Amino acid sequence: QVQLVESGGGSVQAGGSLRLSCTASRAATCMAWFRQAPGKEREGIGSVDDFGRTDYVESVEGRFTISRDNAKNTLHLQMNSLKPEDTAMYYCAALPIVFDCFIGAKFTDWGQGIQVTVSS
Repeated sequence: QVQLVESGGGSVQAGGSLRLSCTASRAATCMAWFRQAPGKEREGIGSVDDFGRTDYVESVEGRFTISRDNAKNTLHLQMNSLKPEDTAMYYCAALPIVFDCFIGAKFTDWGQGIQVTVSS
């Protein structure tokens, strides 16, 4: 089981940027970012496999970028052109071993989440 800890959250004005990081206790083949806004269901943002291949949902593609550093067991989420509707708790997730890595996969390991607030 992979332990995950998010960092880098905070508050930013609309149009601004934030960079989230996730530190994993060990390597995981597939990693992803999810978010959950108050009163809404959890939604996927994007995933990345150990080759750096990504899979994004349409709502954030072009604004958010997922990357990973396999040597450091870290995952990053660069968020640009932030909107108030991006306000949510953001979660890091992982699948230690998987053949197919995509945002719709059933991730087994989760971080505690970190708050991102975008003001207008």
